[in-house]
Amino acid sequence: MLIGKIIGSVVSTRKNEKLVGSKFMIVEMSAGTGVTKRMVAVDNVGAGIGETVLVATGSAARIGCGQEEAPIDAAIVGIIDSDIDLSLYD
Repeated sequence: MLIGKIIGSVVSTRKNEKLVGSKFMIVEMSAGTGVTKRMVAVDNVGAGIGETVLVATGSAARIGCGQEEAPIDAAIVGIIDSDIDLSLYD
């Protein structure tokens, strides 16, 4: 799992039929090299912009969403309630 911060959302008017009704968020993560990376993740936990979240990737993302047949590579699976200094992971 990865830790990241939600910095925005993505709106898609056309998508795979298995993703209809899904909410997409842009998650920013700091890699161990100090390089900041962004990814789009499906949000099934109701996270909002500015929140720190846990992101599952690969097949764990699909299983965590309960959408094993959907084309999902990243999913927000939890919201971190306490403040965390993401720079500690650089």
